[in-house]
Amino acid sequence: MSAAYDTFDYPGYWIGRDYEHKSEVIALKAFLQKIKKVKNILEIGAGFGRLMPSYAFRAKSIILTDPSAKTLKIAREAFSDRKNVKFIQSSLENLPAKIRSNSVNLVIMIRVIHHIKDVDNAFRIIHRMISPNGYFIFEFANKKHIKARVKEYLKGNFSFLSDKSPRDIRSQKSIKKGTLPFMNYHPDKIKDILTQYDFEVVEERSVSNIRSTFLKNIFSTDLLVSLEKVLQKPFSYIDFGPSIFILARKRG
Repeated sequence: MSAAYDTFDYPGYWIGRDYEHKSEVIALKAFLQKIKKVKNILEIGAGFGRLMPSYAFRAKSIILTDPSAKTLKIAREAFSDRKNVKFIQSSLENLPAKIRSNSVNLVIMIRVIHHIKDVDNAFRIIHRMISPNGYFIFEFANKKHIKARVKEYLKGNFSFLSDKSPRDIRSQKSIKKGTLPFMNYHPDKIKDILTQYDFEVVEERSVSNIRSTFLKNIFSTDLLVSLEKVLQKPFSYIDFGPSIFILARKRG
């Protein structure tokens, strides 16, 4: 069965987005330093393997999964020399039939949750696959990022911060066309679901805090990335950025 990203040039999407990519790598590597040892890593929605070089050194066994045959083929070709990498074409919902319960030390899921409406079910599936005391690194689109707050306040919506319901930011035209959901989630709602499935938050980071075409045209990527590295941790306390990264641990 074809997947939405089979018809989309995802590697092309990342051209000119070095700041965003490097910002995510900063968060990912910071989290990896908090994890003592893992034998295997499962990345869900790995696409063409963009992030794998950032964590490949940490485990003897790696599994990359994605529903798109097209993007997974690119990853296979890029990492054909790595004998410790396994590729599985699968949706998240079908992974329990392919991955044993309690068998994965670390699950990574970046830029996936915004396409998922039923996060409860997603976290239930992931909890099932992770071993006791195993880790979960994931990212979600932040509903209450600073630009969204300013916009809502200007409209007089002062209950915005307390509204934990997710927001689908697709246009009505896109919804009618049946495009993938694009959900922005409230950080408190995500943490509530983590607690429900017996995860504890180890660390949170606010990512891509200075994502701006205007600023990227003025300042060098190296400068923006240097600022990003400093801002991620303090800005996480106010959920500032458009992306929130969380490192969670499954209780034993």
